[in-house]
Amino acid sequence: MPINRIVLYAQDVEETVRFYEKHFRFEASRQAGDGIIELVSQDNGANLMIHQAAKGQRSGQSTVKLVFDVEDLEAFCALRAKDGLEFGTIHQADGYMFANAKDPCKNSISVSSRAFRKTA
Repeated sequence: MPINRIVLYAQDVEETVRFYEKHFRFEASRQAGDGIIELVSQDNGANLMIHQAAKGQRSGQSTVKLVFDVEDLEAFCALRAKDGLEFGTIHQADGYMFANAKDPCKNSISVSSRAFRKTA
């Protein structure tokens, strides 16, 4: 299963968006009410999702999260739990669900059905 999205936490979201648009040819996609700016790769690479960093979150420290696209999130989390990977609460977002966990090195990872949501 490929990694399709990488979450970057930024103190200055708009500056970060401009940087990746300017230097790496990403195109910003904004969904009304979503609060997330998704930078779409122009060469079929992984997209970057830019989130506002928390006030106490320092740059270079836990500012990247790997996001794996999963269509049936609840079934995936249940199956992984049988193999010892426990995800946290399944959250409802704007037309999709996601859940978070940590890898063995304590890096943040997430599974998300965002790629499969129905948009108007």
